[in-house]
Amino acid sequence: MRLDELQPTEGSKFTSKRVGRGIGSGTGKTSGKGHKGQNARSGGGVRPGFEGGQMPLYRRLPKRGFKNIFAKKYVTVNVEVLERFENGTEVTADTLKEAGIISKKLDGVRLLGRGELTKALNVKVAGYTASAKEKIEKAGGKAEVM
Repeated sequence: MRLDELQPTEGSKFTSKRVGRGIGSGTGKTSGKGHKGQNARSGGGVRPGFEGGQMPLYRRLPKRGFKNIFAKKYVTVNVEVLERFENGTEVTADTLKEAGIISKKLDGVRLLGRGELTKALNVKVAGYTASAKEKIEKAGGKAEVM
């Protein structure tokens, strides 16, 4: 491949439609907006979801259930990923984020019990399952709730 052979990807370049540029262009005079009406006016048109005055779909459908806006969202991590830390390390939500195990802390980290752990770690997170706590303590570590 040479510099004179370089071309943009097919479909990535297009020329914009020039409206109101004479009768021969096909989009002259009314510029593709038709004659009068709400959509021909400046600032005209209807909001998304508007159905011409008919009761809109989002109001016709029944509303079901309950969404608890105060619910806590925890990031879940399995015991097996803690194996990458050195023996005796203090593992917190910040440590997990720095190590790239989690991307967001949300309302805290909850530890699940999948996998095995052989290193004694001091783990301080928002919550544990019983099996996760058991595995940490079996390996000689300490599990604390922050």
